[in-house]
Amino acid sequence: MAKLVVIAVVGLIGSGKTEATERFIERGFFRVGYNDRLYEEVERRGFKRIERDERLVREDMRQKEGMAVMANRSTPLIREAINRGQNVVIESLYGWSEYKVTKENFADAFRVLAIYAPPTLRYERLAKREVRPLTREEAKARDYAEIENIEKGGPIAMADWTIQNIGTKEEFSRKVDALVENLLK
Repeated sequence: MAKLVVIAVVGLIGSGKTEATERFIERGFFRVGYNDRLYEEVERRGFKRIERDERLVREDMRQKEGMAVMANRSTPLIREAINRGQNVVIESLYGWSEYKVTKENFADAFRVLAIYAPPTLRYERLAKREVRPLTREEAKARDYAEIENIEKGGPIAMADWTIQNIGTKEEFSRKVDALVENLLK
């Protein structure tokens, strides 16, 4: 591959973003989690990593530093990885403002992979999830909040690729692996 890639994996909760991100990491991509900036701030402020405290800190950060705060705080890490000659996979790019800042900073190197699964399937997965399971009502409320409050649909709509995650985990992994292989050519 002649040019380094900065790829964000986007999608609604339960679509398979984390699994897709792991496939990129296994192929040598450096992971930058936009949410890691939130977790660092939660810890710095002495709060717990629970939904209520995270929401309080996240909303405060966005109010004080703008909707792109996570992207702005993560940009130096992405630049460092690129300077080391590493491809980057971004996890937790959620909103339209984050997309625009990342696109502005990394131009043609920036790509987006959207992971799609229908709501009923995502809600089933989320109810069975070991870490932070959600009821159908909680998952639906989160979908609405993310679409309405942080404009999560924008980055999904602007994706360079969309992979449907409606089959087995192995089928999904093969789809993601094929895209990674193509990027590394």
